[in-house]
Amino acid sequence: MGTLKDRLTTDMRAALKARDELTTSTLRMALAAVGNAEVAGKAKRELTDDEVLAVLTKEAKKRREAATAFADAGRAEQATKETAEGEVLERYLPKQLSDEELAELVAGALAAGGFTGKAQMGPAMKAAQGAVAGRAEGGRVAAEVRRQLGL
Repeated sequence: MGTLKDRLTTDMRAALKARDELTTSTLRMALAAVGNAEVAGKAKRELTDDEVLAVLTKEAKKRREAATAFADAGRAEQATKETAEGEVLERYLPKQLSDEELAELVAGALAAGGFTGKAQMGPAMKAAQGAVAGRAEGGRVAAEVRRQLGL
């Protein structure tokens, strides 16, 4: 079908034709974020699918955090809107790992690198993030690495 960015554009146009306002506005926002990332830096460039995926992951995380903040502030309507936008973005992200799958991948990465102590947290996180490949939030990965390293 082409790149992830092309898929976002195609889906946004389909949502526009179907008069699906939530999906249209969410995908427009996502495409704007991708466009901003493309022009960030010294020269405009096309993002790879992995880079577009990173932008979408960041946007989905923003929606989750905003929904939590709105819910805590008693603004249920805005929280619902943010949650719905996050769900639209989730369609384009890889399926998130369960806690058991995450623990298994982190254990494998730590064993392969021979990481054992607190001093090796940085390299251990890098290895774990590589094994997880964007299928779990960094906070969850860090918590699991800390737990397995006994920190």
